[in-house]
Amino acid sequence: MKWKIIAIAAPSGSGKTTIANRLLSLFQNLSFSISATTRTPRNNEIDGINYHFLTVDDFKQGISENKFLEWEMVYEGKYYGTLQSEIGRIWENNKIPLLDMDVKGALHLRDQYPKQTLTIFIDPPSSQELENRLRNRGTETEESLKMRMGKSVYEMTFRNSFDHIILNDDLDIAVAETQAAIHEFLNS
Repeated sequence: MKWKIIAIAAPSGSGKTTIANRLLSLFQNLSFSISATTRTPRNNEIDGINYHFLTVDDFKQGISENKFLEWEMVYEGKYYGTLQSEIGRIWENNKIPLLDMDVKGALHLRDQYPKQTLTIFIDPPSSQELENRLRNRGTETEESLKMRMGKSVYEMTFRNSFDHIILNDDLDIAVAETQAAIHEFLNS
């Protein structure tokens, strides 16, 4: 079980964070991996708990110093990545990192750790439902909503590259299916 990684990815608004939070309460041996980002914190987000909020310059310096296992410019000028130190911290505590991340990042991570990484794609029920979820969050402008919806079409093209695809039409069923996939992976 040691040195494994679980990466959950999906288009924004698919429910990956909600599912990840549920999984953390179901598996005592999982630990949330805090991603780094250059985006501005939302109202209730705290640096070092929800994300490591970095300036673009600090993020780029981290790239040049090979501090990231993976990183992507997910949106124009907005970088996201997984710090090597974050995964190391979790492994040092004899836990398994659970990453809530973007689609391309999950695939890059698996490229680096092919036998150790389980990738799970959270599939939204429809593009209309995805748009409704993003609108209901109340965090998106019309411009950012349009950008996220456009990106979701691109991200959906990678869904078949993941180890598991979980439809998030009913949250309880999606959590149970994800839990079963993780249980199988951890016991393999």
